[in-house]
Amino acid sequence: MDFRSARLLLFFLLLVHVSCQENTPKRRNGKKEGANAAAIEELRKQIDDILQELSLLKEKQALQTVCLKGTKIHGKCFLADGKKKPYHTASEDCIAKGGVLSTPLTGDENDQLYDYVRRSIGPEEHVWLGINDMLTEGIWLDQTGSSVRFKNWETEITHQPVGGRAHNCAMLSTTANGKWFDENCRAEKASVCEFNIV
Repeated sequence: MDFRSARLLLFFLLLVHVSCQENTPKRRNGKKEGANAAAIEELRKQIDDILQELSLLKEKQALQTVCLKGTKIHGKCFLADGKKKPYHTASEDCIAKGGVLSTPLTGDENDQLYDYVRRSIGPEEHVWLGINDMLTEGIWLDQTGSSVRFKNWETEITHQPVGGRAHNCAMLSTTANGKWFDENCRAEKASVCEFNIV
């Protein structure tokens, strides 16, 4: 149901409600008044349901706009931001938009994110990932505080993660074919926000 249809249905329900009130004889009959009260309450419930559905439609429309500007990968929308920022600023910007910094959950999702970053930001860029080991060194958590199950660290040449306490944030590197590196959180990198599709 689109926005116009919801408005039209809401208008129709209100019109029916007003019409029923005008055509109802003014009797003191308790059954008639009880039936009217129940009908009015049912109409109010229907109006509340329509308003809730309208709110969800607006949210879906906003996500579709994000998906049109960005890309859709496995039930999520990703939107790149080429402006380089420290990790915390990039994270706060994503949260303000209703998302979080991207965190690939599978190898396929990581590969598609890597391809999207190459196309949208550039072939020699790095983007922040939504994971860090700020709380406990070596224990990488996502932005919900859950342990990271999928990892794509560069382990053959530089044996990542190797930064110790100085490098508590993670980035995806396009120059290393989507491999992950730990980095100082104050470094400035591009970012990709991730939005779950409702």
